[in-house]
Amino acid sequence: MDENWETQLQSIWLKLGTISNEEFIHQIKNHTELLTDSQAIADFEKACAFDSSGYEKEAEPLYRSSLDKGLSGLRRRRARIQLASTLRNNGKIEESIHILRAEKANYSDELNDAVDSFLALSLSSAGKYEEALSLTLKAISQHLPRYNRSVYNYANAMLKESL
Repeated sequence: MDENWETQLQSIWLKLGTISNEEFIHQIKNHTELLTDSQAIADFEKACAFDSSGYEKEAEPLYRSSLDKGLSGLRRRRARIQLASTLRNNGKIEESIHILRAEKANYSDELNDAVDSFLALSLSSAGKYEEALSLTLKAISQHLPRYNRSVYNYANAMLKESL
């Protein structure tokens, strides 16, 4: 995989919403066929294309395949988050929560707020509203110009009361 491949990939992604979903998926599939050194990345990108086009059922096995084939780095983290979101949409809420809790416990990067956001969605889908709201407020508290500590402390107290 080279930089040119990534640039071309981004050009295709910019077309999302401006061409039909079928054409978008077709272009992603054709582009990933050019990738000969990483089937994990190819499966991930195809999963993303299906997922972004509303085909979550088709995306799920591709996310799993990309992870099974050793997807690494930021794409691995994205695949876990996106798989969890897809699982929630496919009615597999407990598995979604399990994946996101593992990500939250074992990894930290610029996608932490995304993990918390999707975990909050899954918790809400599972009827765990207080924990979902607590996670959301904690994530938001880091970005407020004021009241950061107060919002965080309220969120923490809410979580303790819900458990």
